[in-house]
Amino acid sequence: MSGASEGLLAHLQTGTSEVARCWRVTRADGATYGFTDHDVALAFEGTVFKADTGLSAAALSQTTGLSVDNTEAVGALSDAAITEADILAGRFDGAVVEAWLVNWSAPENRALQFKGSFGELERQGGAFQVELRGLAEPMNRPEGRVFQKPCSAVLGDAACGFDLAISGYAHEGAVTRIEEDRVLVFAGLDEFSPRWFERGRLTVLSGSAQGLIGVIKNDRYAGGARRVELWEELRAEIAAGDTVRLEAGCDKRLETCRLKFSNILNFQGFPDIPGDDWVMAYPGRGSAPKGGGSLR
Repeated sequence: MSGASEGLLAHLQTGTSEVARCWRVTRADGATYGFTDHDVALAFEGTVFKADTGLSAAALSQTTGLSVDNTEAVGALSDAAITEADILAGRFDGAVVEAWLVNWSAPENRALQFKGSFGELERQGGAFQVELRGLAEPMNRPEGRVFQKPCSAVLGDAACGFDLAISGYAHEGAVTRIEEDRVLVFAGLDEFSPRWFERGRLTVLSGSAQGLIGVIKNDRYAGGARRVELWEELRAEIAAGDTVRLEAGCDKRLETCRLKFSNILNFQGFPDIPGDDWVMAYPGRGSAPKGGGSLR
């Protein structure tokens, strides 16, 4: 067994069955959950693996090369472990999963059998079923730059390099009221120009939707109030009085990068790349070149 401790290998060779399976789930926000199919809780690597949680996994399919390891886990929804509200809010999307085979009488003797992430997750009848994807899964995603006129970076990421902590580019404050589940109204907030946050990001800092992120569709200021509309409602309820963070939006144009953010040196687009019309351009006698611009 690859990666197994000498103690576990020696124990397995005795023919006894003092082994159990343990799973650790780590969400993107850092919250960690431990589960075991043993009848009492186990603890190692700073995590307590709780028993009687109802979590179990199907047989693991492990492969060599770049093929994707995969399995499935099923479990019961409960207030003490994985809750329906957290699943609906997307807090377990992409969570990291580790699975061990453990000698329950000596947990230091164990073997890591699987490491991957949550894939497709389904809920039904008070339970959930989730696909577990192996470490090779990200290699199935297309990589590389796309040659296009708009900037390909995300505002504030490593490629963009812009610091959203600079004064004037973000606001943290309480929501005055909610309309139609995706329109947030703020009293005042007139120090920012209309549409300043359009195409920006909204992050919930408190309340039942804490940690969730939405993309801003419209940002208007009128009548002493600012109305911020999201493209879609958040997957958890947000209420008046909850604190949110609004970040300035970027439409990926060269002019916006230069005038709004003074960050043109990090612009990741190709504004002068020829368009589709240029491919069809041809010289014409006695008239301007078709497609625009000189062809000499």
